Amino acid sequence: MAKKVKKRKPKSSSGSEQLLKGVLEVTKSGRGFVIVPNLEEDIMVRPEDLRNAMDGDTVRVKLTSGYDTKLKGKITEVVQRGRTEFIGSLQMNKGFGFVLGDREKGLPDIYIPEENLNGALNGQKVVAKMLRWEKEDKRPVGTILSVLDEAQAGDIAMKETLLEKGFPLSFSDEAMEVANRIPDRITKDDLAKRKDVRGILTFTIDPEDAKDFDDAISFRVLKNGNYEVGVHIADVSHYVTPGTALDDEAYQRATSVYLPDRVNPMLPEHISNVLCSLRPNEDKLTFSAIFQLNDKAEVKQYWLGKTVIHSNRRYTYEDAQQIIETGAGDNAAALLTVHKLSQRLRQNRFDEGAINFNSTEVRFKLDENGVPVGITLKVSKEANQLIEELMLLANKYVAESASKVKINNKTLPFPYRIHDTPDEEKLLPFVAFTNKFGYKFDISSAESIAASFDKLLKDIKGRPEEAVLQQLGIRTMAKAKYTSSNIGHYGLGFENYCHFTSPIRRYPDIMVHRILEEILEDRARADKKLEEKCKHCSERERAAMEAERSANKYKQVEYMQQFVGETFDAIVSGVSKFGFWAETVDHLCEGMVSMASLAEYDSFKHSEADYALIGMRTGTKFTMGDKVRIQVVAANIEKRYLDYHWVKPEAPATPKKTKGRKKS
Repeated sequence: MAKKVKKRKPKSSSGSEQLLKGVLEVTKSGRGFVIVPNLEEDIMVRPEDLRNAMDGDTVRVKLTSGYDTKLKGKITEVVQRGRTEFIGSLQMNKGFGFVLGDREKGLPDIYIPEENLNGALNGQKVVAKMLRWEKEDKRPVGTILSVLDEAQAGDIAMKETLLEKGFPLSFSDEAMEVANRIPDRITKDDLAKRKDVRGILTFTIDPEDAKDFDDAISFRVLKNGNYEVGVHIADVSHYVTPGTALDDEAYQRATSVYLPDRVNPMLPEHISNVLCSLRPNEDKLTFSAIFQLNDKAEVKQYWLGKTVIHSNRRYTYEDAQQIIETGAGDNAAALLTVHKLSQRLRQNRFDEGAINFNSTEVRFKLDENGVPVGITLKVSKEANQLIEELMLLANKYVAESASKVKINNKTLPFPYRIHDTPDEEKLLPFVAFTNKFGYKFDISSAESIAASFDKLLKDIKGRPEEAVLQQLGIRTMAKAKYTSSNIGHYGLGFENYCHFTSPIRRYPDIMVHRILEEILEDRARADKKLEEKCKHCSERERAAMEAERSANKYKQVEYMQQFVGETFDAIVSGVSKFGFWAETVDHLCEGMVSMASLAEYDSFKHSEADYALIGMRTGTKFTMGDKVRIQVVAANIEKRYLDYHWVKPEAPATPKKTKGRKKS
């Protein structure tokens, strides 16, 4: 079980000032808190001591007090800006302008010299880039990147969401110059050291609206009766080389961000959607994991290396699913065999300790202006599982191969994807809660916890408590992350795991490709900065997830505006001392039923052990997973907040007594 790491307290160094490095968070009050890794508390910074640091910046802070008391400090240096692009209104003056910063978020006004206005006019909403902010300057100096259409409120909100999390809206001129110089043509030199698998049946399976196909599958039956299944991944590292402006920018972003109405890509569109995309009927350079499997989906042999492929067919998930269900269609025999093997791989994985959580994804149907007109549920079917299992297999074997490599009798540092065991503080209340439903949990070891989770997920299938227990179970799990210190992936049940299969949209996959190439060419070397790079990628992944959640919430509120005043069936999705959250059954849109709105009915107390609110007088109980009726009271699109009221059930009508006739 995961142990809590005891964080250290900074020690005073005699005679010399101590500088600590961390990430700054600025509150609405203007005070800052610097979060330093492994420090037991955050360092408080007064507004006057922030200097020119902003929320999200990596800074150095000098402690002014707190070796034995509460930690306080002053910012001495901004090491790296969390973001450099901002949205605001342009206010013109004679020959220059200011882009007005959001005061609530502690953002400064940006001074725009006349030569950097780029045609923008007074009062327009613009995207500005901060070019520099010297210590002695009161305000930063910037330039206008683009003018926004204020009629497109949703577009502005999505852009602001990306910028708040430090994801630029466009690529720098330097990065684009490098990208534009990359040749489209495959040369003889490119092919010289590659395995040519263009003659083997190869296909891609992706979402209908996908353009960046970064994985393809090849299949053939071998003479010995086994099956050869190739997992071919776009060879992005062949085109994106270290030390270039393009690579630097891809690293800073570290991931593509998927919002309801757009993708903010890690790499320029021509690389993502054309050069590296494994499009049908085109020769493409790939990095491959080729497996020889028997009928039981046991790996008898495998090979890792650079290849050239030629995809014969592009399937959508819907296309592939129809072939799986009907047994008819292009390459049906091959697809059905790969499906059978993937299902065996899946079952083997669960038999060996993987946990079978199912997460629900919501998709918005948007009109031509990006306004949501409907909401659908993304369902994972066998076609999705086919790709998922083969990607997991490739990721597992690449990590396993790297784990065996030694440099100077030490294991080679490698960017593993790890997942720790559940935290005891979160697990124990969950176990106590499941016991109330009659389910037993064995927490004597990591293996028994995984087995208990799997049994629980099978036992609750189709039962009323399924949704609440699955949701709470997911919350007990640690967050997966990238690190060079391998402890395995608990949720998948793998001792070794990495991300190898999506280099178009994830920078850790590019790092894996580069190190794997060095291993295969017997020139591997230890990267001393690898752990720092892994940490950065994990942080950017979290930022992307937060941006995606925020954007989804915006679209939910935008969609639910039309239903203010209407009532719907809902499920209690969370409880707190402030009230309870409820998710509508029809739209899967979550809002808050506040304690203040419940006060007319009863005074409620929050029971953490029961994940419930309990009425002090009536005994009315709201528990996670309960069905309720709610009314949509308000939809605040700026704050991305839905306000619901609980609709009290009508008391069943008392049947009227009828007088019986007298017997004659």
